[in-house]
Amino acid sequence: MDFQKPIDSLPRTSPRTIQRLQKLEIHTYSDLLHYYPFRYDDYSTRAKIGTVQAGETVTITGTIQTFQNSFTKRGFKLQKAIISDETGIIEAVWYNQMYLTNVLKEGMHIAIAGVIERFGRTVTIKPQEYEILSSLQDKTIHTGRLVPVYSQIYGLSSKTIREKILYVLDLYKLIDPSNTEFIPHDILGKYNLIGQHQAINWIHLPPGKKEQQQAQRRIGFNELFIRVLSSHLVKEKWKQETTTTPITITKSIQEQLDRFMKNLPFELTSAQKRTTEEILSDIQKKTPMNRFVQGDVGSGKTVVAAIAAFVTHLNGLQTLIMAPTEILAQQHFKTISTLINDPHIKIGLQTGSHKSISKKKSSLEYDIVVGTQALITEKLNFDHVGLVVIDEQHRFGVKQRAMLKDKGINPHLLTMTATPIPRTVSLTLYSELDLSVIDEMPKGRKPIKTYVTPQEKREKGNEWIKKQIREQGAQVYIICPLVEESESETLKSVRAATKEYEYLKHEVFREFNVALLHGKMKAKEKEEVMKQYKDKKYDILVSTSVVEVGVDVPNATIMFIEGAERFGIAQLHQLRGRVGRSDKQSYCFLFTSTKEAEQKHRLQFFSSTNSGLKLAEYDLKLRGPGDLYGTQQHGYTDLKLADITDYRQVHDVKDAVQTFVNKYHVKDFSILKQMIDEYQVDQISRD
Repeated sequence: MDFQKPIDSLPRTSPRTIQRLQKLEIHTYSDLLHYYPFRYDDYSTRAKIGTVQAGETVTITGTIQTFQNSFTKRGFKLQKAIISDETGIIEAVWYNQMYLTNVLKEGMHIAIAGVIERFGRTVTIKPQEYEILSSLQDKTIHTGRLVPVYSQIYGLSSKTIREKILYVLDLYKLIDPSNTEFIPHDILGKYNLIGQHQAINWIHLPPGKKEQQQAQRRIGFNELFIRVLSSHLVKEKWKQETTTTPITITKSIQEQLDRFMKNLPFELTSAQKRTTEEILSDIQKKTPMNRFVQGDVGSGKTVVAAIAAFVTHLNGLQTLIMAPTEILAQQHFKTISTLINDPHIKIGLQTGSHKSISKKKSSLEYDIVVGTQALITEKLNFDHVGLVVIDEQHRFGVKQRAMLKDKGINPHLLTMTATPIPRTVSLTLYSELDLSVIDEMPKGRKPIKTYVTPQEKREKGNEWIKKQIREQGAQVYIICPLVEESESETLKSVRAATKEYEYLKHEVFREFNVALLHGKMKAKEKEEVMKQYKDKKYDILVSTSVVEVGVDVPNATIMFIEGAERFGIAQLHQLRGRVGRSDKQSYCFLFTSTKEAEQKHRLQFFSSTNSGLKLAEYDLKLRGPGDLYGTQQHGYTDLKLADITDYRQVHDVKDAVQTFVNKYHVKDFSILKQMIDEYQVDQISRD
């Protein structure tokens, strides 16, 4: 059976259902098999009608005696079936499900899973799932067992997805289990793992909770095993590569570097010095550097990149610095131009709206080029690249990173992020990279004071802002909430921000200069607003979360975040990082429109610490790896069932990979090799 068969060959499946499955990235039979449930409903307790008790969740099987529509006093439509078995009768009641009139008929056999309720002498079942049976002895799919529940979209129910998966699963069961296994049996035995064939069966059709957990553990182990083994192979291959032009630090270069460091407008922190030493050590090796620098918001990663770029220039080589947004690229361009401040070093900016390198100019004229995706999407030839720096690297597609890297001739690679990543996650997701952590803030920085504030105190907050602007010359960010549960900026969010801006400008802060910033503005407009805000032409900047990354205004000391409960912890941390960028005391106020205890606890924890790493660890435990690192949040990983907070499992997988590489060769395991090849094309591309 070819499980790469397209799903449009599924029997009894409408074109509309096919289209909706494809929206869920399900294109083949194999995709269906690997579309795992996100939870299970336990309908395994079967009961005779005469024995049911109020409050129980059970599955009953019987025959429909009558079926009719009726209305409540308030005008709601009820669909009511009387169902019987040899022990008694029971009512099943649905609300506003008119289509059931055409589905359920007298005399039909039916299985219903739901909660038993009692009203006086009347016993009813509140249906959660039902299925029609051809006989009372039929095996059930949607009731009478642990029932898998799948993520769905409008017009495509979990029930339909389940039916399609079970059709493919019946075909899968016909395969010889030995033809599906890709992990050696001694490794499976050591970690008490079930076979792959069994795991796929039990993840969709678990006989019980124990079997479901065994299946989930095996599939989670697979996901981590492939990722960690792939990283190991990438790292081994990387070690065999050599740079085209080596970088050296001669006595003359060291003297120039010492002068450069001495002339910096601040002293480096010990964490910056340590990271710089690690980078300079790496770039002198023949093997290309592949280092990942993690540093909190405002910890000074850019200066470390600038030092590396300076040394690269002294070796006659170019540096490319790539950022995910124009605002961040412009910020890096200004910061690096200020730090290096040498007329002999030409620094270019290449974004959608700023093009230092025109068709007439040669890219060789520039020693350092800062840019966005325009660096790789445009036909620019970089022949002497010694170093590539990629900031906020998880925001880029892997193919983009590979294209950028291929612009140079095997250059050194430095990736950076301000997004805090828990250590267990770094070791698992980025195990092919050498990790540096800048875990110290520049001297003189005061911790940002953060307060969770109820909405009713907003008016007092506005008066306090006025006082701070008048007396301290403060500058303020007011962040508007996400209108929809979405990371991306929607037109609704933009309209809401515009409305808030009009109100604050004309009603609340009439005596002050107020500006508006949102993601739908043209790049030049955004740049102009930020330039004027930085030049203190504006006192208050009303913005959407577009200021989340890369905006550096040292004089801004107050951050108001409206609807704070709508933002994820990582986003709140990035937003808060826009203030506290000088030696002045800064403040962040989280205004909430909910009184839910869980949200309040989350925000209170956020206000209690400025450590991005502590927040990331907390967020990971609170929300789980799927929520935090799924595509909707950050695009970190495609892990579906693996739990990267499970230190024991992460340790076991690393141990298993080491055992595998010591004893076996991937080429001898055709399925595993194919999985790793596919994963590397989609995910790694050398870095």
